Amino acid sequence: MSGSQWRTVPNLVTALRFALVVPIAVLLLTGTHPLLAAGLAVVFGASDWVDGYLARRLGQAGRVGAVLDAVADRVGVGCLAIALGAAGAVPWWAIAVFPAVDLAVGGVYLARRRPLAVTALGKVRTGAAMAGVFLVFAGLVPGLGGLLPVGQVVLGIGAVLHIGAGALYMRRLLR
Repeated sequence: MSGSQWRTVPNLVTALRFALVVPIAVLLLTGTHPLLAAGLAVVFGASDWVDGYLARRLGQAGRVGAVLDAVADRVGVGCLAIALGAAGAVPWWAIAVFPAVDLAVGGVYLARRRPLAVTALGKVRTGAAMAGVFLVFAGLVPGLGGLLPVGQVVLGIGAVLHIGAGALYMRRLLR
């Protein structure tokens, strides 16, 4: 694959999502600038929608972009959830669900090599997880502490939806 096949505007937006993970995690773990961390978390979450919109609008949708987008979702949300857990902002069970399901589905995918399209439940799950992560971040901002338990509940719902989406993907892979 030539370099130009993956150098598209949507893929650059996805690369931005990858690049935001470290600064957000550092801000969270150091406790400095919680408003900036929450703002960057919003940019992280919004970029998931923006890259898909741009891919469709610009006619630049492709397999590489779809894979990069899925990896950015998993790596980004996973790393940010781990940072939130390390900061004591979310329970570890909610964090453990994401990599456990992803490893199980990924292992079966690699063994079976069947096409696996994103499902509506998968999109809702991603939205809930990202919204939960953002609300938890917002709840860490002084004066917005009431959002922390809301974010924890929404992230928990995202974790439960992740289990459901994972089961659906497994069912499709094992058919």
